[in-house]
Amino acid sequence: MRTTSRLTRVLTAVAGGLTAVALAACGTSPVPEEARVHEDDAALDLPVALRPAGEGQRSVMWVGNNWDGTASIVDARTLEVLKRGVDLIPDKAEETNRILRDPVALVFYLAINAGPGQGHNQYVDDMFTTMDGKYLAVSRPSFADVVWIDIARATAGRTDSIVREQQMDGYRTDHMQVSNDGTRLLVSDSTARQVIEYSMIDGTLDGKSVRVGDRLRTFPSGETPHESNYTEDGERILHASIGRVYTPLDDLDPADGDLLGLPLDKLNLGGLLGGLPGLGNLGNLGNLVNLLSLDKLLGTLPWSKLEAAVKADRWMQYVDAGTFEVLQRWDLGKELAEAGHPGMSSAVRPVAVHPDGRLLYLQVSFLHGYVVFDTEAADLNGTTDYTLGGMPEPAKGAVVDVVELENRVPTMMREAYVNDSAHHGIAISGDGRTLCVAGTMDDYAALVDAETGEATYFDEETTGHGYGKPYWSTEGLDDTCWVSLSDDDAVAVLSTRTGEELAYLEVGNHPQRVRHGYVPESVVATW
Repeated sequence: MRTTSRLTRVLTAVAGGLTAVALAACGTSPVPEEARVHEDDAALDLPVALRPAGEGQRSVMWVGNNWDGTASIVDARTLEVLKRGVDLIPDKAEETNRILRDPVALVFYLAINAGPGQGHNQYVDDMFTTMDGKYLAVSRPSFADVVWIDIARATAGRTDSIVREQQMDGYRTDHMQVSNDGTRLLVSDSTARQVIEYSMIDGTLDGKSVRVGDRLRTFPSGETPHESNYTEDGERILHASIGRVYTPLDDLDPADGDLLGLPLDKLNLGGLLGGLPGLGNLGNLGNLVNLLSLDKLLGTLPWSKLEAAVKADRWMQYVDAGTFEVLQRWDLGKELAEAGHPGMSSAVRPVAVHPDGRLLYLQVSFLHGYVVFDTEAADLNGTTDYTLGGMPEPAKGAVVDVVELENRVPTMMREAYVNDSAHHGIAISGDGRTLCVAGTMDDYAALVDAETGEATYFDEETTGHGYGKPYWSTEGLDDTCWVSLSDDDAVAVLSTRTGEELAYLEVGNHPQRVRHGYVPESVVATW
């Protein structure tokens, strides 16, 4: 299904020369030591994900070990594991007792364990440090909260490390994102159809005095708010909701020729009966049964409406970062259908934004690969085909490519996919030429040429060690991407410059989100 468009090739070629503005990219070129320590340096214009540590700080990789409730800390440049087993749930007993006293909270707690937790509690989903490296903000799905942890205390093994806690309005937290200047934190309130903003500083925001952890504003989302990303200029937020990925009955729209993962031409009732013992010679009755072609009947039913009811609202939207007004909202499944790819999911999973900000590389549920979406292209059919939450389909925005990578589990039923994710994790290099993909259900990571779709795969066969269920891919320093390998309790570091694996690091139980952050050198010295 590789359909590279001329527009995609032209834009990618042009963006190849825009490395100076690669603010949303995966990695930077090595920065001279003297350029890392002055606050007036141009590096401070970079988003937190790429900004080198300031004077007296260490750039580190924070790894959240979801099922352990711990963090591992890795030097972002030497790739040495500095610390393992940092406790991010010192209040576990207190939180568990609180949930046991609340029947509704207990239902969600058990459902999280049985559903997205795959039989485990989800203690650590996402993490970001404050710019001074003093605090670590952590979203904890099973506890439905976000906490700010004193890094010095936590790494010293103290149990009084939590300095602020904020409960969600709903019953589960998920992805987070920090603003490009590090002052604001977005947290997806999974069951409340909203994203909540918190302060990451003690100071002044929007003309008001605030402290770290103060709640600021909210913006609306669809069902199950998921990932948020700031644009490179910090003026907009790209956000997507993924719907009820924890429900069964996947693939309810037969527009692609399949229903529940089965080809419609296999659902002919006469064929089914003829295949049963003793029913192969039904004479005229058999001929009559064959007239009842089930595939034709199924094709006339309103399956798309049933799927929408089961999976609920799956929206991709741009939000004004200054006003929190929703600016545009797309249904990617409908956009894919307009582009000639019917029956694909509307649920946008992780996203990589091209350095020029125009092209989005989107993972969607059940796709072993990614979708290229041009935010500036005119709508393909020039009509308003849908309305989402009262907002009409935007006049701009179109699918320009669908790229399929290797599907190594072609016989797997969709219900066996973890939270509907074929792939969950994608990042892009600073020059916009290389994508770094977490092939979750396929047990591989891949470096992919953004123009040609050609991929280099990293797996047990090519590297000699396990690549079980990669669950996140993110930008790292020095032209690297960092990939969490959740089933193998490890993180892989890949070079987008050389195409090599640079490191394979053992961390904790079920590493999930991996983020760049900071720790004061004075704290590191105590380890």
